[in-house]
Amino acid sequence: MEESTVTIRNWIKFFFSTLLVGGFVSGILGFVIRWDEFSPYFTNGEIGAILSTFIWLMGVGFTFSVISQMGFFAYLTVHRFGLGIFRTISLWNGVQWVLICIVLFDLVYFRFQAFADEGESLVPYLLLAGFILLFGAVIAYFKAKQTNKQTFVSALFFMVVVTVVEWLPVLTTNEQSWLYLMLFTLLACNAYQLLMLPKYNTKKA
Repeated sequence: MEESTVTIRNWIKFFFSTLLVGGFVSGILGFVIRWDEFSPYFTNGEIGAILSTFIWLMGVGFTFSVISQMGFFAYLTVHRFGLGIFRTISLWNGVQWVLICIVLFDLVYFRFQAFADEGESLVPYLLLAGFILLFGAVIAYFKAKQTNKQTFVSALFFMVVVTVVEWLPVLTTNEQSWLYLMLFTLLACNAYQLLMLPKYNTKKA
């Protein structure tokens, strides 16, 4: 993953554009994920309630976006430290692969142990972890095409490990609507930052 050389002006633009991504994704998906709760507003034509709910959901998305951006810039720092400690990109990539596997295993195992009802299948827990891995792999593939193939592992690490760490506040409660709303918003913001950062690196202030 490339180093960040974003100017202050471009960083501000980057911050607010990512903020808007989080706001709109959360605002739109919030209605979809919590349709049972909000559908009466549409059925009854309550325009005011629809708008106020959308604004509230956008505010929630802004919060998720800020969490995402904190995780992104923290990872840029961790990535530089990792390269410094392990000296070579191949060794650092090996460490990241191990951490990806550990986080995915923990995501499945500990969630299943904590929240599964008696007799409940492991499959839904595996599918959720698999979705995060697959989505992360797709974004990492495009990141590698955008830069070079060595960035694939770092991008996948960010999309999987950092996303799960950012997701912890709702993982511990396991409330389904918040679980998916935060996850999809984080994934959108993280993917946006990962793929758009080079454009902000190259823009003139």
